[in-house]
Amino acid sequence: MTEPTQPSPPQIDPEFIPRHIALVMDGNGRWAQERGLPRTEGHRRGESVLMDCVDACIALGGVEWLSAYAFSTENWRRSHSEVRFLMGFSRDVLRRHRDELHEKNVRIVWAGRRPRLWRSVLRELEAAEELTRANTGVTLAMCINYGGRAELVDACRALAADAAEGRIRPDEVTEQTLTRYLYRPDMPDVDLFLRPSGEKRTSNFLLWQSAYAEMVYQDTLFPDFTRQHMYDAVLEYAKRDRRFGGAVDKFAK
Repeated sequence: MTEPTQPSPPQIDPEFIPRHIALVMDGNGRWAQERGLPRTEGHRRGESVLMDCVDACIALGGVEWLSAYAFSTENWRRSHSEVRFLMGFSRDVLRRHRDELHEKNVRIVWAGRRPRLWRSVLRELEAAEELTRANTGVTLAMCINYGGRAELVDACRALAADAAEGRIRPDEVTEQTLTRYLYRPDMPDVDLFLRPSGEKRTSNFLLWQSAYAEMVYQDTLFPDFTRQHMYDAVLEYAKRDRRFGGAVDKFAK
């Protein structure tokens, strides 16, 4: 069967392409339930959508990081069957796609907490990281068992332990210091925070990194998300006036 023709990426000045896109893959369960299907079917549909998002970032050029919110620290509260499915699904998605992503020069990394995460998922994450370590294209950060508050708590604990051991002076702690204790110290700040599904909240995703992110919300459940939706979000981002707390008084003399 012939694959549908994909839309061409918009022509945008490289200066206005987001370096880091944070993607909340939301609405899978609702998509399935609206069709009378188990929630897990929505997650299955989201697999190919995520891969298409990676391709869209590659086509855009200039996007260096795509962070995908795959499983949050709060998702453990879901039903046992859905949690079990999501853990196994995360493992299998990595296994199915790591070679394909490697061929596309994508680097795969993981951000999240180790406790509670299935060992089989960790093994696949570590294998994908090792396979793609030297790749220089888009970095796909799989955020599994991730929570923004959990990340900050873990960073503060590690920093406090080093301070107690005399390895760092509390009065010398800066924002850059704390960044070094985050799950991915090499992760740049988020430029575009993108959430399909109609919900308008961050849901505890990349709180530190998104301090000055441009928020774009779309009324499309993630299984229906297309490459064009990604392009539309980047076009919206390119129109924003990013001042990072600064401003110019046009009436000043």
